[in-house]
Amino acid sequence: MSIINKAYRDDMFEVRHLVDEEHHGARLDQFIQLYLDSFSREMIKKKIKEKEISIVKRPGIHKPSTVLHHKDEVVIRFYKSKYEDEYWRGEKQDLQMSPDIVFEDNDLIVISKPAFMSTHPAGRHVFNCATVFFEMKYEQTIHSLHRIDRETSGILMLGKNPKIANEMMAKFENDDIKKCYLFIARANEFDRGEKEFIANERMSSPGEGLKRVYVEHYPENSLEGKHARTFFFILERVNGYVIGIACPQTGRQHQIRVHALAHGIPLIGDKLYLGSYEMFQRFKDQLATPADHDLMEIPRHALHAIAIKIPYKKEKEKVFITNIPADLKKWILEKTDLGIDILEAKILQTIKSYYNKEY
Repeated sequence: MSIINKAYRDDMFEVRHLVDEEHHGARLDQFIQLYLDSFSREMIKKKIKEKEISIVKRPGIHKPSTVLHHKDEVVIRFYKSKYEDEYWRGEKQDLQMSPDIVFEDNDLIVISKPAFMSTHPAGRHVFNCATVFFEMKYEQTIHSLHRIDRETSGILMLGKNPKIANEMMAKFENDDIKKCYLFIARANEFDRGEKEFIANERMSSPGEGLKRVYVEHYPENSLEGKHARTFFFILERVNGYVIGIACPQTGRQHQIRVHALAHGIPLIGDKLYLGSYEMFQRFKDQLATPADHDLMEIPRHALHAIAIKIPYKKEKEKVFITNIPADLKKWILEKTDLGIDILEAKILQTIKSYYNKEY
């Protein structure tokens, strides 16, 4: 399905899709499911009934079963609602809506993305997005060069034109870009107490439908899943918690979170891997129990893209580093007696050492 046009207002987002030849004869609800893959069939039917989905120049009432034709134009409208909000223990969170800019020139924007900001519109999250923020600011198309999970904060690179987008995306695909993430985890009985280790567990999402969000891990010598590799450097172990730096060499979905779980250090706040798929759904549906909140400790998984090393233009390489985000800094100060200045020095030393070595 091809996007013809996108339009934003403060409280409304509209996207217009062209029906490709391969989708000729598809039902309207089935076609929409391809774009709104996180929406249930009932949610899509409701949007059609409320005329938030329509077929251009097609008179009459549109139904979920309405048959589409090649070159039809389908418009989907999203209105800002409670689905964009985030809650913790029943209270609406005050989210950071403006990302911090780490670097910017005529081609590239490097930001420190706040937690709960999406990289680009997806599913029900269409307003608090990095690309949307800068498209509204500069009144031009902004290209996402890679993505990080919505709950993950930290370094995110955006392109201002197709040329730089193609160049940088090729570097990501060729693993020419090296990323480092700060994480906070809770050690369990599978933690081996190592100061550093390499995780090579293979990964795949064997689930169907909405359950495909959960990624399973398999032994390195397994025939199941796909190859994945992450370097872990442990900075501190205190009060049963682990603070460290994770540097993925491949880019599998949820890679650091799954590798951390596989080695006995699931991330705090991780509703899927410290919790379960069922717990993830309870939080998603705002049905989480007090016990769920107690287990998670914080509203989002404790993962922050703290540094990235890239080959850029005429420079051999460029390194961008961002600070520990306020929510993780607050947790560290409340739960440990660690000095932030000392911890930041260890983080910088670890990142520098990793980037100076050949892996």
